Amino acid sequence: MSGQVMVSEEAAPVHPGAPILQVTGLVKHFSTDRGLFGGGAKLHAVDGVDLEIFPGEVLAVVGESGSGKSTLARCILRLIDPTAGRIVFDGQDVLALKGRRLAGFRQQVQPVFQDPFSSIDPRWRVGTSVAEALDAFAIGAKAERRARVLDLLDRVGLDPSLAGRRPHELSGGQRQRVGIAAALAPSPRLIVADEPVSALDVSVQAQVLNLLADLQRDLRLAILFVAHDLAVVEHISHRVAVMYLGKIVETGPTDAVFRDPRHPYTKALLEAIPRPDPDRRMEGSALHGEIPSPIAPPSGCRFRTRCPVAIGRCVTEEPEMTAFGVGHTAACHVARAEQQDDHHRP
Repeated sequence: MSGQVMVSEEAAPVHPGAPILQVTGLVKHFSTDRGLFGGGAKLHAVDGVDLEIFPGEVLAVVGESGSGKSTLARCILRLIDPTAGRIVFDGQDVLALKGRRLAGFRQQVQPVFQDPFSSIDPRWRVGTSVAEALDAFAIGAKAERRARVLDLLDRVGLDPSLAGRRPHELSGGQRQRVGIAAALAPSPRLIVADEPVSALDVSVQAQVLNLLADLQRDLRLAILFVAHDLAVVEHISHRVAVMYLGKIVETGPTDAVFRDPRHPYTKALLEAIPRPDPDRRMEGSALHGEIPSPIAPPSGCRFRTRCPVAIGRCVTEEPEMTAFGVGHTAACHVARAEQQDDHHRP
């Protein structure tokens, strides 16, 4: 990815109070037919996820395709209902919201999707797409909405004259900026960005990431940033949660996770990042094989079938989250044993 993405130290959040979003024990299983006569098999897309986001913070959820990241995002947005668990936004039980209270939640939590072309109605002009949320939530008079649309286009780096254009007349990067402007229209407090740069040319990705970083800093937004590439989130996120086959396997401040990863899966994802410095390579952490089927996830540790350091305990016992530093946790039997050995050394 060309260009450099930076998050200002001024944007780094302090956590003296409650999180703006708290997810506890979230589960989403999909029923699927299996075999000639079915059988009611379940696809374990999300399987007991806990996470929290604080005001003004960027939390990146990272993992390969099939790890459950997008399903997690869609549950948080209430585009789909989870099988079990709890989602609390600003003290409200999101899954219990109905009517006007649900509409209020949707105004405060806005999505930015992966494909900027499919997420914008191709029949609408750009200005109409950006104004959709303003119209839906009856925000301002007609003239005020028009002024707001033009201001938002300018804020995301687009010429306001593009308000009269249709999506097919714009580049992919311009369309994604329109999607971001539309998400900002109702003045949300949380943005859920699901792979927002993966459909863009590499040359454009850094520009959009820098835009999101600037908006987060200027507007004090909280952002849940879903990505499959750790390199994308290294400079934009304050914290990282690594997800594998429906579970969070490591989480912590971004610098801690990148500097001292504890889970073998995190190490493998970091190994996949091209680095100009060969000394930063992590021996023995290359990722091999395909992610197992979420219909029949492995017993014990779900990563054990691809893990270079798996032990017998990994087959039978699911690892618990262990603290390795302030706010830095990972679920790995081997890492936990190594930590205990370090503590017992004279």
